Amino acid sequence: MARRKDTDIVSEIKLLKKNKNAIILAHYYQTNDIQDIADFIGDSLALSQKAASNDADIILFAGVKFMAETAKILAPEKKVLIPDINAGCSLADSCKAKDFKKFIKENPGRTIITYVNTTAEIKALSDISCTSSNAVQIVNSLPPDEKIIFAPDRNLGNYVINQTGRDIIVWNGTCHVHEEFSLEAILKLKDENKGAKVIVHPECELPVRMVADFIGSTSALLNFTGKDDGNCYIVATEPGILHQMKKENPQKTYLPVPPRDSTCGCSECNFMKMITMEKIYRCLKTEKPEIYVNKKIIIEARKPIQRMLEISKKPGL
Repeated sequence: MARRKDTDIVSEIKLLKKNKNAIILAHYYQTNDIQDIADFIGDSLALSQKAASNDADIILFAGVKFMAETAKILAPEKKVLIPDINAGCSLADSCKAKDFKKFIKENPGRTIITYVNTTAEIKALSDISCTSSNAVQIVNSLPPDEKIIFAPDRNLGNYVINQTGRDIIVWNGTCHVHEEFSLEAILKLKDENKGAKVIVHPECELPVRMVADFIGSTSALLNFTGKDDGNCYIVATEPGILHQMKKENPQKTYLPVPPRDSTCGCSECNFMKMITMEKIYRCLKTEKPEIYVNKKIIIEARKPIQRMLEISKKPGL
């Protein structure tokens, strides 16, 4: 069978969305064509907020599985689809429910804050969810003497400790993309591009964060490049975000940081890139694969997410 022309598949996807009252939510780490076909693009926090508030009957999530699960938790009455059920997350995989239950038992009396990059089962064990956009804000919203467990990203957890000075025990998990950025490559890029600013995601390791001119979530990095008066940026996060940066300010230069293993090319999330336009088309047409979450898990997992969303709305925090 001949491959559809790009214009044909875009038209077919748009028609399916209209006929089925479907909405496509896409993460910034998706490919350019998927970002352009999406109804809404955002980071984990913005996507959670959009999943909780929309008029669609069907939510197709162009992202990874934990994101689609979060959408189902926040909108259980809607049909939630993901174009590839195997689009997982190395960070979510690093924190298994059985092991985390043991970790909680070994560290009693602590408020449990978990990054949204976790499975529904881990969220159900948590007191509050967070994203990289609001992790510091979430911690600072708690009483100063409150003891905390933070999971699963050790780099984001250590960044939060540095920013807040709180008593936090951190789970030892990592993102395979942000863990692999090369400090040497950053320094080389800085030397080759005089005046370039280094902007870094807080999931990166400490040495990478130490050379940063700005540290922030995916959306914060995008906002920074839009408002900053610089002309060149060395970007240490998944390179999918460069598409939006270029669209907003095409006159500026954006340089993705390669991983330590230079044979890999660039630091793409292989799970995010499992989603394709063809898979989106098939998914909308067949309404499969569909995301299912146990009703009891939905009830328990919704509590920490809703608490996060409530805290995020508070001014001055």
